[in-house]
Amino acid sequence: MEYRTGSIGRVLTIRFDHGEDFLKGLEGILLKEKIQSCWFQVIGALDKAGVVTGPKQPVVPPEPIWQDVDEVSELLGCGSVHMNGDKPKIHLHGALGEHGKTLTGCIRKDSRVYLVLEVIVFELQGIFATRPWDEANGISRLVFS
Repeated sequence: MEYRTGSIGRVLTIRFDHGEDFLKGLEGILLKEKIQSCWFQVIGALDKAGVVTGPKQPVVPPEPIWQDVDEVSELLGCGSVHMNGDKPKIHLHGALGEHGKTLTGCIRKDSRVYLVLEVIVFELQGIFATRPWDEANGISRLVFS
């Protein structure tokens, strides 16, 4: 285990509208605002998402199980962002619910908003970290500078 201490910098409140790609939009805002590290929370709904729901077997490196969400699903999630080179690497876990069924996983692609998503971003200051690809573990692993 490793850790660092820091403080909260700026706080951004963001609304994403119907049809927008949440992950691409969040990445764009983080680049525009030059946010290197942050934590965020999200509520709203998606009508499309590519979600990793776990590894096929508990081995390292893992082989992910992908599930496509193509139905309107309520979303409650939280995540962190640290840079991978000059690109923000978003790590978002969320619970997606539809008609009483819940799917929980890592939302990684094709995140199309249904109606609205509300997001609050907490910029982390004094935390110098990246999230490069770790070939041995098969994940983008948090690394402190």
